[in-house]
Amino acid sequence: MTFEPMKRYVPRSLYGRAALILLLPVVTLQLVVGVVFVQRLFEDVTRQMTGNVAYELRYVLDQVAGEADADSARATLEALSDTFALTARLPDPAPITQDSRLIYDLSGRLVLPTLREEIEGIDGIDLASDDNRVALTVATRHGPLRLGFARNRVSASNPHQLLVIMVFTALLMTLVSYLFLKNQLRPIKRLAQAATAFGRGRSEPYSPGGASEVRMAGSAFLDMRARIERQIEQRTMMLSGISHDLRTPLTRMNLGLEMIDDPEARALQGDVAEMRRMVDAFLDFAREGSVGLPQDTDAATLLRTVVENARRSGGEVEAGVCPDTAIAIIQPVAVTRALENLVMNALRYGTRARVSLHTFDRALVFSVEDDGPGIPEAERDQAMRAFSRLDDARNQDHGGGVGLGLAIAQDVARQHGGVLRLDTSEMGGLRADLVLGR
Repeated sequence: MTFEPMKRYVPRSLYGRAALILLLPVVTLQLVVGVVFVQRLFEDVTRQMTGNVAYELRYVLDQVAGEADADSARATLEALSDTFALTARLPDPAPITQDSRLIYDLSGRLVLPTLREEIEGIDGIDLASDDNRVALTVATRHGPLRLGFARNRVSASNPHQLLVIMVFTALLMTLVSYLFLKNQLRPIKRLAQAATAFGRGRSEPYSPGGASEVRMAGSAFLDMRARIERQIEQRTMMLSGISHDLRTPLTRMNLGLEMIDDPEARALQGDVAEMRRMVDAFLDFAREGSVGLPQDTDAATLLRTVVENARRSGGEVEAGVCPDTAIAIIQPVAVTRALENLVMNALRYGTRARVSLHTFDRALVFSVEDDGPGIPEAERDQAMRAFSRLDDARNQDHGGGVGLGLAIAQDVARQHGGVLRLDTSEMGGLRADLVLGR
């Protein structure tokens, strides 16, 4: 059974959902108990008290009806008024002709029908003019009779007291629950912040706390973070060592080939140069995890710098959509390296490239487009894997790579809580979107 229509009304945060789970049953229970109590107690008490007063009023009316004339009736009323704590006027100078009560007078809705059921001849009952008094006009053989008595004789004096206590208790319990939940969920929030920061390349201080389950999750996160950091360090050291060791023999080979004046030697020099480019690519990939801490950076200036550098290198690169400034907390060296790799790929497989920047509240999107052959949709996931080359998908006339350009860009995007997306460019080739979280 699904509750899809209700999802939009359910809080998204863990704190909101925990508060809902805790408070909803308490509030519902209080409302049910309050309604039942008010209905069973206050309504029954009101009817009983009103019936007792109606019994006294019937006795007074019977005595008045038994008198021969109006003067005798008034004398009887005067004697009975003190006995039954009533006010009486015969005849009534301004008879009440209809029933009235205040809109918030809950017990009044029971007083009115009860009095009419118990007493015949009532012309009207007034509960609105004075909420501390009840006034009614009754038709008698001597004329209309006005009777009045205290309101607390027919209903409880403070019928709202229970509701006030319930509301006050609910607010107090809500405050206690809020403080308790805040204290219990703070360690979970700290764990989420530490995990988010690590996913963006920052290793923030974190110590497990809270309930035992949260401490276990925190300890597991610390172990996982330590293992990942060791693996990154080992990979960096391995690739850096291999690449560094390869530079020396390559340099010797290049010097030796330069001393040989032979066409075949010049062809071998081209192979050595290609090997040096591969070594440089390995070093870039090895340094991917050690490019400094994130800092406030103007992404728009960074984009313009990358475009200018590519132009100085002889590439036909244009700046597309780009705001004047776009300040974000990113790793400028890593982002620059990723953009340079994307631009290099675009110029290698196409003749023109365009770099754009779109800013959103929670993300930056760098777009690098080219007019090359592009990459088929079915092969785009494979193209972003390290050391993957799609010889059939891209033009190799301008020299091939080692399959690390897109992989480096994807790792940089993941460090910033983002992703690398490949799509078809408006220029006819490939569009690479480097999405970075802000």
